Amino acid sequence: MESIQSAHGKSGGEEPPDPVESSKPQSATSPAASICPWKSKSRWKDVPDHEWNDFKWQMRNSIKTVDQLKLHIPLTPTEEQRLKNVTDVYHFMLSPYWMSLVNPDDPNDPIRLQSIPSGKELEVTSYGEADSLDEKEDSPVPGLTHRYPNRVLMYTTNVCSMYCRFCTRKREWIDGDFQMTRPQLDAMIDYIARTDAVRDVICSGGDPLMLSPVKLDYVLQRLKDIPHVQMVRLGTRVPTTLPQKITPELIDILERGKKVWVQTHFNHPREVTPTAAEACLKILRAGVPLNNHTVLMRGVNDDPFVMLELMHKLTASKIRPYYIFHCDQIKGAEYFRTSIAKGLEIMEYLRGHTSGLAVPTYVVDAPGGGGKIPVMPNYIVSVSEERWVLRNYEGMMVAVEEPPKPLRRLRRRRDRRPVEGVARLLSGDQPSLIPEHLLRYTRRAQHADAAQPTLVPHA
Repeated sequence: MESIQSAHGKSGGEEPPDPVESSKPQSATSPAASICPWKSKSRWKDVPDHEWNDFKWQMRNSIKTVDQLKLHIPLTPTEEQRLKNVTDVYHFMLSPYWMSLVNPDDPNDPIRLQSIPSGKELEVTSYGEADSLDEKEDSPVPGLTHRYPNRVLMYTTNVCSMYCRFCTRKREWIDGDFQMTRPQLDAMIDYIARTDAVRDVICSGGDPLMLSPVKLDYVLQRLKDIPHVQMVRLGTRVPTTLPQKITPELIDILERGKKVWVQTHFNHPREVTPTAAEACLKILRAGVPLNNHTVLMRGVNDDPFVMLELMHKLTASKIRPYYIFHCDQIKGAEYFRTSIAKGLEIMEYLRGHTSGLAVPTYVVDAPGGGGKIPVMPNYIVSVSEERWVLRNYEGMMVAVEEPPKPLRRLRRRRDRRPVEGVARLLSGDQPSLIPEHLLRYTRRAQHADAAQPTLVPHA
């Protein structure tokens, strides 16, 4: 593995210069300022757009130390020391773009919670595991996980454009930033090439879009040339946290990869900014499909209406909501976890309340390497040999008949007894049970009233 010493400020170099001192004055109402709601109040308010939109400028001016962070959000001396204790173990990095989305006056801001270190990362140490998914146990080659029959995961780097505090691979941060070397990548790709069952390769990390362009292109071209590999998925937060990095050079690499799909990672509606949406549109124009992963987190998106707004913003940006992940049992991230019941509540609010295309699959990534287990509300009310009683999102219950079995039906009809409720649906005496005061039926009545002809008396 190739170490990258400068990525999170542990190499002891000088802090980046204050961008305010090195930039030309510009109005706070510039396009970049209007996209980022708190930029106009930040130390970057006068940065020219041509610098702000340059991902290299964003990287150079990223916040990597607590001393830099306290210039942007208020910290008490106690908070400052707690954060320094955390960052001695788990580093962080925030681009100016991402930091400009954070409300500096709200300690519970959902953008802040995901990205800025918290003392809770060290306080809750008796729960969670370093590798709760047993990724290394299913690794036939270093860096590669082969768990499912026909797909594998390639761990390409641990470098990210932002280090999510809930990260499943938080264990990989401790040794500093690195990228896999060419021989390590070759060993993984050679395994894929000789394993005919593999049709789907997921490149993860870290973030594969943080690889050097040469290395990313090398990986994609080698995978493209393996006949039995049908798709290559890149799991990335770059369009979310550093959209300026979606450059023409990167788009060209993705397009030439031919088999590439991109898995974005948006967790909150405020992340879907015009800048992020435009970055995703550039990827789509290259013929690369976009799916989204969301992690369910306490205080970030554990609210049905927040999640519904996120799904609507994603689909409006032509990004398909794919998964909502239940937060993994990771050491240092337990404080983000909700109950599974909360996830089911959110799914109840999505199904039927928006188009099916905007409803992702809620999954629990099972500890011990059990893989993704889909979890959804129960729409089956009861079952008999002849009928299934199902409910819809409104609570309406309907009987769906199995293919007919005449003899069985005749036997049941010789022994008729009065029944009520769901049993009437199972018996065939009633086709449905409809709750009172459904809005849909109110609308039907209104439509019926509106359709009635107006009778005009003859003179």
